[in-house]
Amino acid sequence: MLEANGVTKTYDGTTALDDVSVSFGEGLHCVAGPNGSGKTTLMRVFAGLTRPDTGTVSTPESFGYAFQVPNVYPDLTVDENLDVFASLVGADDAWRERLVERLRLGPERDRTATDLSGGYRKKLDLALALLKRPDALVLDEPLADLDPATSRRLVAVATAYAEDHCVLACTHNLDAFADAYETLTVLVDGAVRGEWAREELSDGPASAYDGLLADVQPNWGNGF
Repeated sequence: MLEANGVTKTYDGTTALDDVSVSFGEGLHCVAGPNGSGKTTLMRVFAGLTRPDTGTVSTPESFGYAFQVPNVYPDLTVDENLDVFASLVGADDAWRERLVERLRLGPERDRTATDLSGGYRKKLDLALALLKRPDALVLDEPLADLDPATSRRLVAVATAYAEDHCVLACTHNLDAFADAYETLTVLVDGAVRGEWAREELSDGPASAYDGLLADVQPNWGNGF
């Protein structure tokens, strides 16, 4: 449902993606990598927010994107944000209220987005991404700066949605997805350095990620 073939993207002479070929079907898939490894660029290419220099991308017509920095109207309330986005995508009232309930947005629905905590802004952004019931959903660092309870809530919602949709999570917090992911893909310096199915990683995704980075990253030694 999400596929990139030979995708390369450069910015001012710096290669963000280097001949990346990946595909993701139904289920929850994790993409990990060090800062600057090309993860967000890949997410933006899938979302159509960035065009690759070379290569092709295939996505379903219905696509949702939850941003690392929540993309909401700051001066509108939670309900008003939902009103605007629902009118754009034709979301039905029952689905909208189900999202409010599942993400526990109800207590804050009359507050403006700018007055929300970081966790509630993340939940609102995810609700907006899900309003049109997209076939594929991309989550860019969905758990950044969240408390454990909010992280568990977002992972639970993403996991449930992935039962019959494609969900792609770009994340540093692999432990939070350890009981939910189908595959793990690791990017380093813009290239795919590792791909595993869940059944191949008996010690969990974080262990595979740490082991791979130990092999590909420079040995900095023990001192300054």
